[in-house]
Amino acid sequence: MHHDIASLLDVETRSISPENFTGAKNGGGRAVEGTGAACARDLGVGWKVSPSVQIEPGATWDLARIEGAGRITHVWLTTHTDNWRRLLLRASWDGAAEPAVEVPVGDFFGQGWGRFAQLSSQMVAANPHGGFNSYWPMPFTDGAHLTVENLSEDTVTVYYQVTYDVGEAVAQGARLHAQWRRSNPLESGTTHTILEDVRGRGHYAGTYLAWGVNSTGWWGEGEIKFYLDGDAGDPANRFPTIAGTGTEDYFGGAWNFDVPGQGYTAYSTPYLGLHQIIRPDGLYDAQQRFGMYRWHVPDPIRFSTDLTVDIQALGWRSGHRYLPLHDDIASTAFFYLDAPTANRPPTPALDDLEIL
Repeated sequence: MHHDIASLLDVETRSISPENFTGAKNGGGRAVEGTGAACARDLGVGWKVSPSVQIEPGATWDLARIEGAGRITHVWLTTHTDNWRRLLLRASWDGAAEPAVEVPVGDFFGQGWGRFAQLSSQMVAANPHGGFNSYWPMPFTDGAHLTVENLSEDTVTVYYQVTYDVGEAVAQGARLHAQWRRSNPLESGTTHTILEDVRGRGHYAGTYLAWGVNSTGWWGEGEIKFYLDGDAGDPANRFPTIAGTGTEDYFGGAWNFDVPGQGYTAYSTPYLGLHQIIRPDGLYDAQQRFGMYRWHVPDPIRFSTDLTVDIQALGWRSGHRYLPLHDDIASTAFFYLDAPTANRPPTPALDDLEIL
């Protein structure tokens, strides 16, 4: 549900951070201990005593526990770059036993390679040096629970703020889901699965890909395909309703993202971009790596009963023939569904997430 900025709504705005763990009214800045206590020793209560949290190895931290009906409107988070693929962000809606969101922190904010790349879009902004912002609307009618799990063997420091409105007026709408999958390397003759057999009514809202190239030459001839409402049900007759024409085409680019004389050229626009280009350095960074996003916000892909999404990885070989590639593809899919749970992949382990 869209509300004009001039609309007056019967809701209350709250915000959870290490300075107000519950978001309670009049509850902020009351800490007498925390990660900033020593720095504030001359100033006392109210002077940035608890700006961040430390999460022990293997521990899960509650970013936010919210009761009742409402909508999360903004999430800001930052942590050291080493942690971006070692922390799992989860969100559960309406008391569900399984999370609707389960994505590495970096990938959720378009930073899958453990290196910062400016991302300036409507739904996600990643700003120097690792200031992560999400504007994905997250409505709920019976509670929300956001957590971060530390998969690493180190204690990590996390700063965060979760801002939300409480009230029925903003609780209407579908539930946000986000799923992470990785093919490393993609097996011969297969496609990379982005979503598989999501059941229910909803709409697909966005894709982020961290794409590592394992071959020479151009790598983005592959098409993305959306199998809607029974398209994927018959393996012998599996054809999508929506088929793209190439990887760079789907992300709003053209002709290999290659500006003559400049080569691969980064861009970041409100709803799509190639915001990250990691070039080989002739030593240990031997592969080309890319970050790309496409937010289907003005143009959601709507489905009534089920959705499956996959993407091909194709290059070129002799005789102007397509070459199936064996690339490292990690996808984060965002979608809204009329239920708080969906078919989802297994929870990744630390080794599954490692940048290799």
